[in-house]
Amino acid sequence: MEKHKQKRRRGVILSLAGLNKLQEARYQAEFQDNDGARFTLEELSYRTQLAPFTVSKVLAREEGVDKQTLEYFFRAFSLELATSDYQRVGSGRDEPWRVCTGVGSGEEIPPTPHSPFPTPHFDWGEAVDVSIFFGRTEELTQLEHWILNDRCRLIVLLGMGGIGKSSLSVKLATQIQTQFEFVVWRSLRNSPSLLDLLTSLLKLFANGQAINLSPNCSDVSQEDATRVRIAQLMEHLRSHRCLIVLDNVESILASQENSGHYQPGYENYKELLKQVGETSHQSCVVLTSREKPQEITILEGETLPVRSLHLPGLSTGAALELVRTKSFFCGSDVEWQNLIQHYAGNPLALKIIATTIQELFDGDIKEFQTQGATVFGSIYDLLEQQFHRVSLLEKDLMYWLAINREPVTIAELREDLVLPISSMKLLEALDSLSRRNLIEKKSAPQTSVQFTLQPVVMEYVTRNIVQQVCIEIQKWGKGDKGEFSSAPTLLFQSHALMKATSKDNIRIAQTKLILQPVVEQLLLNLRTKSAIENLLSHVLYELRNTSIQNSKFKIQNLVPLPTPSLPHSLTPPLPSLEPGYAGGNILNLLCHIQTDLTGHNFSYLTIWQAYLQETSLKRVNFALSDLSKSVFAKTFSSTVSAVFSPDGKILATSHTEGQICLWNAVTGQQIVRFQGHTGSAWCVAFSLDGSILASSSQNDSIKLWETTTGQCLRTLQGHAGGAFVIVFSSCGSLLISGGADSDIRVWNLSTGECTQILQGHESAIFSLALSPDGNILASGGDDKTIKLWEFTTGICIKNLPGHTECIRSVTFSPSGMLASGALDPIIRLWDVDKGLCIGTLEGHSNGVPKVIFLDNGNALASSSIDTTIRIWDVSSKRCIKTLQGHNNSVYAIAINPQETLLASGGDDFSVRLWDITSGECIRIFQGMHNWVADLAFAPIGSEGETEQEKTIVSGGYDRIIRLWNLDGEYRRFTGHTDFLFSVVFSPDGRTIASSSADQTIRLWDVSTGQCLKVLKGHTGTVTRAIFSPDGHLLASSSYDRTIKLWDVATGQPVQTLPAGVTLSLSFSPDGKKLAAGGFDEAARVWDLETWQCNQIIKGHSSWVWWVAISPKGNILATGSADGTVGLWDITTGQCLHLLHAHAHWVWTIAFNPEGNILATGSSDGTIKLWDVATGCCMVTLTDHDFWIMSVAFSPEGKFFASGDGDAHLKIWDMETKQCIKTLRIERLYEATNIYGVTGLTEAQKSNLLALGAVEER
Repeated sequence: MEKHKQKRRRGVILSLAGLNKLQEARYQAEFQDNDGARFTLEELSYRTQLAPFTVSKVLAREEGVDKQTLEYFFRAFSLELATSDYQRVGSGRDEPWRVCTGVGSGEEIPPTPHSPFPTPHFDWGEAVDVSIFFGRTEELTQLEHWILNDRCRLIVLLGMGGIGKSSLSVKLATQIQTQFEFVVWRSLRNSPSLLDLLTSLLKLFANGQAINLSPNCSDVSQEDATRVRIAQLMEHLRSHRCLIVLDNVESILASQENSGHYQPGYENYKELLKQVGETSHQSCVVLTSREKPQEITILEGETLPVRSLHLPGLSTGAALELVRTKSFFCGSDVEWQNLIQHYAGNPLALKIIATTIQELFDGDIKEFQTQGATVFGSIYDLLEQQFHRVSLLEKDLMYWLAINREPVTIAELREDLVLPISSMKLLEALDSLSRRNLIEKKSAPQTSVQFTLQPVVMEYVTRNIVQQVCIEIQKWGKGDKGEFSSAPTLLFQSHALMKATSKDNIRIAQTKLILQPVVEQLLLNLRTKSAIENLLSHVLYELRNTSIQNSKFKIQNLVPLPTPSLPHSLTPPLPSLEPGYAGGNILNLLCHIQTDLTGHNFSYLTIWQAYLQETSLKRVNFALSDLSKSVFAKTFSSTVSAVFSPDGKILATSHTEGQICLWNAVTGQQIVRFQGHTGSAWCVAFSLDGSILASSSQNDSIKLWETTTGQCLRTLQGHAGGAFVIVFSSCGSLLISGGADSDIRVWNLSTGECTQILQGHESAIFSLALSPDGNILASGGDDKTIKLWEFTTGICIKNLPGHTECIRSVTFSPSGMLASGALDPIIRLWDVDKGLCIGTLEGHSNGVPKVIFLDNGNALASSSIDTTIRIWDVSSKRCIKTLQGHNNSVYAIAINPQETLLASGGDDFSVRLWDITSGECIRIFQGMHNWVADLAFAPIGSEGETEQEKTIVSGGYDRIIRLWNLDGEYRRFTGHTDFLFSVVFSPDGRTIASSSADQTIRLWDVSTGQCLKVLKGHTGTVTRAIFSPDGHLLASSSYDRTIKLWDVATGQPVQTLPAGVTLSLSFSPDGKKLAAGGFDEAARVWDLETWQCNQIIKGHSSWVWWVAISPKGNILATGSADGTVGLWDITTGQCLHLLHAHAHWVWTIAFNPEGNILATGSSDGTIKLWDVATGCCMVTLTDHDFWIMSVAFSPEGKFFASGDGDAHLKIWDMETKQCIKTLRIERLYEATNIYGVTGLTEAQKSNLLALGAVEER
């Protein structure tokens, strides 16, 4: 040990003068060569040509180095080493305040050789850079002792804002990291819910292994789910040595109350801290906070495992060293001492004051102190004074940085500003703010410089925004504008309280931290929601009047909200509207307080950054308004395919109603929407240069589109039953397609001719992939076999058996490995040369529709019907990340060429963009398409049934159950949290059963609308729920591959039958048999007395969407995705008739009460009535313009009803076969007037019109 100490005393170290000299040169170099960003340890090593370890030694000034090393270091910054720049180790020439080296935010520090854990795991999150660190030696020593020697379980670092709690926590963690298996640093700045935080931590601790994060279903309360997560975390803290740092705990504590209380919704953090502090485990949780949570006071003690450390300011020596790194100052020891003590050694305060002294007083501390401006009661007061010294433009920029809540580029800031500004002025303002230490600059390789605020400054500015906006609204609303008479100078007009175009997590934080506090303050002042609405309405009225006057338009009789439509005499030219955010802010505030906006007038307004994606705007008037940067719902349904353009700038998606959408992958804006297919658009693919987009569909056609214009260049036809998949050849001149007819076709893109047909599969083909060299084509489909073809000759060279269900995806890695995903749901890896399965990836609980390689083939992404996306390490075959957020099946995934974004889509009508590194969902495009998924007539004699037997129940994708008669909707039931798949009356008509994608079945009282029972047990979408003929049992089917029988009286399951993914059910009239149909092309009949499946009926070549047993119980009817309808003898299984009924999928079928007529509905938009005895079509009804989703007969058979995918219900007279009534569910934007609006793309406008908007002068 003595030899080691002697060795450390050899050589020389930097003196304080030398350190200051070097640091000043380093700062200048960073400003000139690195855009002001700090050099990392690796960058300093490269610049000095010294090893990173040696660089650390030089800066730490604890171990000696040779003089030549210092000369190398100095020369790297164009300095000469003087004798005053260094000293011998231990010479005592100056006090050795340490400059500690570390790493930048988010970088991982390697474990030392003495680490007891062979593979420790570090995640630094948003941890600050501590490569330059002053003082705190005593605090670090004490904290290390508490954690490593006393084994404290919970420690709280307390102190005012800017005191250095975050930096200390990072420094502490880096110094003791090797004593832990896991080290995690997390900020609570944006107030994450405890459930989200715990889920994030558990995923990290799983290190890619599959972990049980259940319950994650909607039938489990958030409170119960959180309780489970706490228990899982505590188990991990017991079994592993973990260090968890949670920064900015004050973000979840309530303001304007006694300190230590939690915000509403965050009280469960108290339970977490109690568990951590009271329960025995081997880990440590460190908190940083400006306030002490109440439970800490109860749990802590000097000898207890829970302790708190109040962080004082820096010592005089450390503070002096900190300030001197800023510049050179003139002041005596006493003046320095007074200055540092006055600001309690607060590092942030000292940095800001140092800048003020340097800029205003040329570094003269005494002159600064004589001005009397040094009396600040707190850091907030200091920031207040500093903030009021900046220019109006600088204030604007700080407001925007607080609103954006994440680093943004200069271009993004310029885009936010209401009025244009020159680049020079913008750069000058940013430079000024940077010198004032009020903003931070971030930079990374190959990215633009970004700017943000320190957390304490961001909090101050955010609070300022809330206070100022509330004052402005109230004065403006009362007509007492005073100094606010010029609207553009209003903060409420010049800044958005919430940016609709922000990433979703940022938008949610803006709502929580800005929009909601404004509402709370207004409610405190005005007392009622209606008073707020009246105030905002008056402000809106004033705003519109000003806009009209400025536009020189004279409108007579304008009255407050709502107002009549614009007069027909009004004609273009369109008004030149005042730019600003006031209109959008008002609309966002009204939406936030859940104002019914029906009939409101927002005409003649600039409405920027309004988030209206989930808001009903029925009969709202937006005429002649500017809707730039506002976000509306899109009209698309399930997403079945997604692909990025070769440059990664465009995302293309295809959907089940035949749409193809192009999105800006950066902004999320919809660029264009193609509508050319009449059936599902199954697949999209970009040409090699991105100029052409190909799409395949259910309607037998393949289309080629010009990407820039949306023009259809060519239509390729040849497949019978639709083309499910397409890929471009490696040369780009050929297109390969696979279809429902089991053929693979090769198309010449120049001529549009089919040049080759590959045959060998026995059923539909769902997946194709070309090897990297383009020589081998892989295909897979419904026959559960992968085939490998020699592409040039079309010869099948290998069959790869192994999957037990439909193969939905095949893909090659860059090295030629093949991966496949199927409904079984196992992912298989294949050696193509040997034709052998070389591994499986298991973890999904349901089918895998899509797999894609990433990271040069080292990783694989998969989507699943189980609603998750998984990222796998191919070599270890372990799941390293699970992306959760979709609430229904995920069919489509795509990776951009840069491998930074993953796009996904599925049955929840959303397209999502994920940060592939963090696994965070950053943007959601929400679709809207109100299918009438199911309908049923009320039975005879029931309370809901009328004399005309025309009472109907319907349910669909808006989650609402509706009761209808010929006059329209007259009652609705709500309670489901996801799409409805089925609705049905009980035999006595008193109860309605509904099934949903929220995995529940609900029973409703028809007369009161009350939900009687919620049946829980399924773990996937419940596709169907039906009553037995006597009403005692309820049968349900689900994506979870089970059929359940329930006792209606108790709501308890009595039997679970194993099945594949089942889509439809039907009881026999005597209740002894149950028929089922689903994804496996077969119908099954179960004996309910023995619970055995005694009949499997095959004959279709694709999914069985619907089954129905005839009223006499002797015939089973089936409707299939292959367009056929089967009539079968239910006893023998013999096919009586196979009707080639429709051109596309048969979604729904129903027998009339006599059983002699069968109605069928299809995605081709037609309804057909069939003579059951002869199998002949009696009539084809074509009144619908969209898919037929459901048909049902009235109890006496005089009428039947149909529902389609465009929210229409039609009632038909069976005698005349005529439609006697058309009913429609009001769409999200029904009768919303968008005449003359600006700021919308054609795709956005098309979406609004499809969702009910109109253009009326």
